[in-house]
Amino acid sequence: MKYIPIFSLIGLLALATAANAEKIIHDAEYTILENQNGKSWAADDKAIDLKLAEIRKNNGGKPPNIVYILLDDVGFGEIGMDELSVIRGYKTPNMSTMAEEGLSLQRMYSEPSCTPTRVAMMTGRYPTRTGLTEAKTTLSGEGLSADEVTIAEVLRDAGYNTSHGGKWHMGEIEEAYASNQGFMHAEFPVHQQAQLALMGMDSVDADIIRGVDAGREDQSFTLDNQFALNPAHMVVGVELRGGKLYEVNIEPGETWTQKKYREMNELYQKNALNQLRSLAKQDKPFFLNYWPMFPVSFVQEHKSEFNTLNGGTIADSLVEVDEWVGQIVNEVEQLGIAENTIIVVMGDNGPFLQYAGPTGQSDRIYRGGKTDHLEGGVRVNAWVKWEGVIEAGSFAEDMIHVSDLYTTFARLANATNGIPRDRVIDGLDQTGVLLLGETHGRRDYLHIYEGTELKSVIKNKYKMHLAPPGANPITSAQIYDLYRDPRESRPIDSIKVSPWAGGQFAGMIQRHMALKEKYPNRPPTHGVPYAGIENLRPETEKMVEVFKLGQRQ
Repeated sequence: MKYIPIFSLIGLLALATAANAEKIIHDAEYTILENQNGKSWAADDKAIDLKLAEIRKNNGGKPPNIVYILLDDVGFGEIGMDELSVIRGYKTPNMSTMAEEGLSLQRMYSEPSCTPTRVAMMTGRYPTRTGLTEAKTTLSGEGLSADEVTIAEVLRDAGYNTSHGGKWHMGEIEEAYASNQGFMHAEFPVHQQAQLALMGMDSVDADIIRGVDAGREDQSFTLDNQFALNPAHMVVGVELRGGKLYEVNIEPGETWTQKKYREMNELYQKNALNQLRSLAKQDKPFFLNYWPMFPVSFVQEHKSEFNTLNGGTIADSLVEVDEWVGQIVNEVEQLGIAENTIIVVMGDNGPFLQYAGPTGQSDRIYRGGKTDHLEGGVRVNAWVKWEGVIEAGSFAEDMIHVSDLYTTFARLANATNGIPRDRVIDGLDQTGVLLLGETHGRRDYLHIYEGTELKSVIKNKYKMHLAPPGANPITSAQIYDLYRDPRESRPIDSIKVSPWAGGQFAGMIQRHMALKEKYPNRPPTHGVPYAGIENLRPETEKMVEVFKLGQRQ
């Protein structure tokens, strides 16, 4: 797709690259914003530094602990907003309480699916820059490169204890493991819910998935007995012990079940609480990264204490995971560390609409869901609680992207020197929103990808869906006013907006792509699945051998 040339390439790169080589390299749009708002941002920075210094002084010189909870496939309006949840037949009172006691980020953007959101948070970069642009379900031999500098590495190198528990989903090769990406303690499933919650015999019996158990069919004409993958042969979950990774929660020859999936989730919750208690006893600040596998569940499991009027599998699980979040928040208070601990809770993308009926999920205010560039796919609830620091019951409509947490956490930890200066960092420092309140954000733009394809661009309240290939990029694109049309169903008449908006958006895209020429996207790292895990089961070793044969062709 070609766009109207607004600047020369040389001019673009000069605009987008700071003259001072030590500055963090952000996208070109940020440079434009910085040029216009530099004086007010400098004043904000002074106020932020004073507040952070006061907080550290009151806490023995320690920067704040950080607890980050990321919930899976939970879109805007599904949690923490009882006025919206109740019409779907359930409530999440603990997250509603967190909203009442903290800051609600009303315009938090994620990526359209699991892996991209996690990559953006961990690296501060759009997933397309790292090559991890989609959620893999089976063996891929791909993963997050060791060359990426994660927020866990930044915080660890600044003196933090770092701990990860729960979903990871950034590759099944050795360098991509959480234990090799900055976490000093790590326990995580190597894959995601398609394996653990969907690709099991319980789902086969419920007629939710096919092709998992070839043993139930006549095998007279089957030549490839590995094509119908047995998910139980894949590595389930691993745990770091004495510097080495071991598979846990499954034995050789054992079948994976929904019951074991539930047990795994309950264990992650239990261990997250134990980690919190252990970390609180130590002298160092800590970063606890907890990503529950729940609420994703596809097979109906009725537990009376979590039954809802909705009755859907995910609706019931949302109530359960709400209780888990409440336990974490309450534990922080009971440990007496609330005044120096910031807690962030959010969803990772919109609902899984393919299973909207049986699960109880649906789109709410916004149209679309998981994998969509529509607001329903990338707008999520997010809350921040920091006792005595963040005003209770406050709101912020500032635009924030999940990658911003990378830079913001680094600022809170006094660790921005650890952010690399040799690549584009998309995450912006949003500490001002947390400490100074609404209107102190530093983002009014966003590029939204589906996989490797740029699908939408946002500027302020306007969102442009890019034109299809071959069409006029200005007149064929659709532009929406997100406040007048939050469901993106009524594009603005092109005659009314094209004279300015079409050209402006085209320039924004052009600047974004020009900077990519100087800092190209990187491919994912490739390797042998499950390398570095000490106790692979025989069935897993056989699967890896078949995978290697396929890669040699």
